[in-house]
Amino acid sequence: MVQGDDQHTTLVLSAAGGGKGSAGAGKSRAAGGGQPKQPKPAKPEGAPAAVGRGRSARPRIGVISDTHGYLDPAVVKLFGGVTHIIHAGDVGDAAILATLEAIAPVTAVSGNVESDDLALALPREVIGEIAGVRFVVAHKPKRLLKRLAAGRIVVGPDERPPDLVVFGHVHVPSASWIDGALYLNPGTASSPDEEDDGPTVVIVEVEPAGLSARFVPLERRRGDDGAPLVTRAR
Repeated sequence: MVQGDDQHTTLVLSAAGGGKGSAGAGKSRAAGGGQPKQPKPAKPEGAPAAVGRGRSARPRIGVISDTHGYLDPAVVKLFGGVTHIIHAGDVGDAAILATLEAIAPVTAVSGNVESDDLALALPREVIGEIAGVRFVVAHKPKRLLKRLAAGRIVVGPDERPPDLVVFGHVHVPSASWIDGALYLNPGTASSPDEEDDGPTVVIVEVEPAGLSARFVPLERRRGDDGAPLVTRAR
């Protein structure tokens, strides 16, 4: 788990057997000028859907968000063998991070439902590198996209924009390519609100040609009456 005494944390992680799989093929808008467009929702239906490029399975990054105190046991199997896990906030329970850390190293940020202790332990934003992929993760997309548009987020000594931008908060799964970077919201892994779509996580595959993202639907929790279990009122 990444911890920091500042609101922003930078880290560089190397993966055993991981090559350079950067997806930054073009100039990013984060480096100068217009604000990136909000990625359009990509709602997974039925079997996991592939979004992006490539087919290689190694290395892989498990991406999850908005667990709200509940981790579906299926995630442990789905994330088995991943190089790293990114949690985009609204963790809800530190035990979830401990479970994920038993699978692979975890980068996590705070959201808006964390306890005081967990909020203090987690950074607000992380900029780093995994298996040659430069990434940034934060919980709320609005502030993150503004910082990218202003060119305030760069990675590494050569100050390149990130290849992978991860956020959560809105409980809507989405993936889009913007100037060579993959903008990714894995959706909510717990679907705590009545209006939420079904829960999802994402597997990002790192390949010589770039990145691909596979949305994996989870079973929605249901109460004794069979109705979707709602754990949070908005």
